[in-house]
Amino acid sequence: MALPLLAGQLSGGFALAQPAKGSGVINIEQRRQVRYDSYVLGPGDGLQIEVIDIPELSGTYSIGPDGTLYLPRLRAVYASGLTIETLRSFLTQQYTALVKRPRLYVRPVAYRPIRVYVGGEVKRPGYYQLSGVTGSFQQPGNVSNQGSKSNLDNLSIAEAQSGNLASSPFSQTALPTVFDALRNAQGLTPFSDLRKVSVTRKLPEDEGGGKVRTELNFLGVITNGDESQNLRLFDGDVVVVAKSDEILRDQLLKAGQTNISPQFVQVFVSGRVKQPGPQILPQASTLNQALISAGGPKFLKGKVEFVRFTREGEVDRRIFNYNPGAAAENFSNPVLMAGDIIRVNESVLTGTLNVIDEVTTPFAGVFGTYALIKGVGGF
Repeated sequence: MALPLLAGQLSGGFALAQPAKGSGVINIEQRRQVRYDSYVLGPGDGLQIEVIDIPELSGTYSIGPDGTLYLPRLRAVYASGLTIETLRSFLTQQYTALVKRPRLYVRPVAYRPIRVYVGGEVKRPGYYQLSGVTGSFQQPGNVSNQGSKSNLDNLSIAEAQSGNLASSPFSQTALPTVFDALRNAQGLTPFSDLRKVSVTRKLPEDEGGGKVRTELNFLGVITNGDESQNLRLFDGDVVVVAKSDEILRDQLLKAGQTNISPQFVQVFVSGRVKQPGPQILPQASTLNQALISAGGPKFLKGKVEFVRFTREGEVDRRIFNYNPGAAAENFSNPVLMAGDIIRVNESVLTGTLNVIDEVTTPFAGVFGTYALIKGVGGF
């Protein structure tokens, strides 16, 4: 499922480009020890560095805004862009001049917020800054991220290419996950296809660079808490949700039972209904449910007008007869999205009566005023 790691750049930002003739795929055998999930250090990360048996050279340090660590005896060490293992090897070399056969232990103790791009069929595509969280995914009566010790650190690129990027268990207590990214993008639309969610990751430059991508079946995360499909994210990752050609109402209903999307949507109902105005409805509600929420159409109603402004700048406008028995997703009973507008128009008869009323009302006022003046003058 995971695409090969290539030396080329991404085409359009999401699909891996074909390698130029002669460049080919990076030699996996030569890169077997390079891990796709190697965490790349940056400003704000905190590290515990221990030089074994030498406490004066050990301690907890943060990478500064300029990307440097300030360490005893070594002074400034540029660490931004390195993996933890690369930094450990580098520091071991540097301390060799001070310590005989130094042994170092380096581990992260604080992770900086990461910046990821969330695109495709989500409500608010764009860049998001995510912080480390605990317990990001919740189903009713179940917290699905308990346990699950991470073993991603043991996977090589060859394993990632075989599909293990999408199937490996991990811990979410340190870094945010795909679920957190989708929730920050305000969740799903009726057309989001959670069976096809891709994650593209840039590999560290000190390990040869390049990018790798995997496809996730994220539907299992919201249906049964399958954490193997809820990858943890690193800085610079790109998450893209595929778009379905048809509305996936069952999926939207399941998502509404989790906290990945807002629980309710707001639509606007006007015209010949008993209680016009904004209507707050559960996710995956339909047009007929919105009309019921507005008290139902009045007697002598006309056709129903439905208007939706799409993200692409287009307008979905429909006019149809009210059909209280229409199935969900029918042309006259669409599944609603936040911001949809519904208007029940006047019938021919009510329209005629309104025109007559508008025409006669001024004259009624004139005759009433005349009668009042005449009555006063008669005294």
